[in-house]
Parts: sequence; C-alpha cells; structure tokens
Amino acid sequence: MRLAPAVAILLSLLSFGPARAWWDEGHMQIAYLAYKRLDPAVKERADALLRLNPDYGNWTCGAPDGATAKLYAFVHAATWPDDIKLKADYSDDKVSAPTAGQITGYSDHLRHGFWHFRDALYSPDGTPLPAADPVDAVTQLAQMIAALPASSGASDELRSYDLVWTAHLVGDLHQPLHAVARFTAPLTEGDRGGNAELVIPATGETITLHAYWDRLFGGFSSPFGAVFDAEQRGGLAGVTPDPVAAAELDPAAWAQDSFALAKQFAYAAPVGDGPGPVALTRDYETNARTTARSQAALAAARLANLLNRVLK
Repeated sequence: MRLAPAVAILLSLLSFGPARAWWDEGHMQIAYLAYKRLDPAVKERADALLRLNPDYGNWTCGAPDGATAKLYAFVHAATWPDDIKLKADYSDDKVSAPTAGQITGYSDHLRHGFWHFRDALYSPDGTPLPAADPVDAVTQLAQMIAALPASSGASDELRSYDLVWTAHLVGDLHQPLHAVARFTAPLTEGDRGGNAELVIPATGETITLHAYWDRLFGGFSSPFGAVFDAEQRGGLAGVTPDPVAAAELDPAAWAQDSFALAKQFAYAAPVGDGPGPVALTRDYETNARTTARSQAALAAARLANLLNRVLK
C-alpha cells in the first residue's frame, strides 16, 4: 500500500529531524539490561550521580519503592540527551563552533545534535567525500569516560552529566546508521545516515531509512513499559551477547563495527543508491530486526562493563 503523496511527504519531513537512535524504547531496554549487570557498589555510585540531574524527580515519578525508583532513574536517564531536543530552553549548536566539543555540565543548554553519531564517510560509486566532522560521538565519549572515575578530579555535577550522556551514546553508537554517511551519484550531499532515503516497510507507510532502523524497538515508552517489554518472551533480555565482543570498550571500535553492519544490512537490497522510496522485503526486515536485537544486547553488556570499570 502506498500513502497519498502529501501524507508521505509530511512523514518524511517529520523523520528528517535530529536522529534519535532506537527511540525511547530501545535506549531504555539497553539501560535496563546494563543496570542489571552493574556491581552493587557501582549501582550506588551511579544512583547518587543521577540524583543531580534536574529531571530526576520526573524519572522516578510513580515508582512504588526506593529500589525501583533508582532503576527507573537509570533507565529513563538514557533518553535524556534526546529529551532535551524538545526543551524550549535548549538551543541548537553547530559542529563548526569553537566550543562544539566542550563538555561543561548541566549549565550547558545546547542540544549538541552532532554528539549522537560518528559518520564514517562512504561511497560505493566513487562520489567525492567531504572532510569528516571534528566532533562526534566517539570524541565526546572519550572525554566523558575519562572524567567518570572519581579520581579524574571532575565535579560530581559534571560526572552526572557525563554519565547520562554515556548511557545514551553507547546505545547510539550501536545503531548502524549512527555510524555512516553514504555519498552516491544521486545523493552527492550525502544521506546523513539514511535520512535522505525513503522506504516502505510492511506496515505500509513511507518513512526514512534512518527512522525505520531507529524505531525497531518501538517509540515512546516509560521505564515500566521498557522493563516489561525486555523481560517478555522474545524480549531483549533473552539475547545473550558474545562475551569477547562485550569486553571491547573502545567507542571507536564500536563505531567501526556499526559502520560495517550498515553497509551489510542497512544498505542491503532493495535499498538503492537514490532517495527511493523502495518497498522493503521480508528478508530485509528480518535481518534488520535480528541485527538490531544483537546490537542492542551488545550495547547493554558493553555499557555495564564500562561503568563497572570506571565507577568501581
């Protein structure tokens, strides 16, 4: 089924906004699985740092007890760098600004949209590539990870800010289309991680390729809903990541792995080199869901291993 042109155009425009990898549900499930794997002392340190976030009260609203409140806070915190995109007192900034890579804490009311991805520039047909951005998810995560240990000398407020962003960016870097920008003859300005291609999944609507991958776990959710979904039969809690891969804690390596998966699965047929739209096949959608589940489970294990190391 094809949508009316006006509806398709509206949906595509709505999907061209700032990338929200995995959307709420995916980020929250990753955070939940990571929290389950944290050492008890690390949980206590993470809980204490998250209380410094200005939205902590909203995160814990409705929790039946203190332990659940701490869980809800950690799960919800993973969406905060996306949540601020909708806050009226936050504004956009540019990757070309001299301050683009500075991390200053909650007093900073910039959205930092370019912190959410590491675009490996790629052309299958020899289309010229521009210079890579100097600031991205990998450069920022390196700074945040270095500041998270108490021995770093960073203030608790800054470490809280870094923790929230780290929980989010680990998830972002495991979404394959947050690690690539493809340049082709029909798309000489680049596809911005699949935001310039339109696809038609089995549900029948026309959306961007990037949005299709982002929503593979669903859209808006609550911590309770994400925990429930993760633990249900077929949920993300049932996926066991490779322990050797989970021990890899270098964000640059995560980005490189996601880049390879993007080329193998996100840009697989029937996705072409142009803007589309193209109707996705059953094989494509099956491979996409399998890849997303594997990557999200791996992100959760890596996030837990990372925090157990830097907050111990």
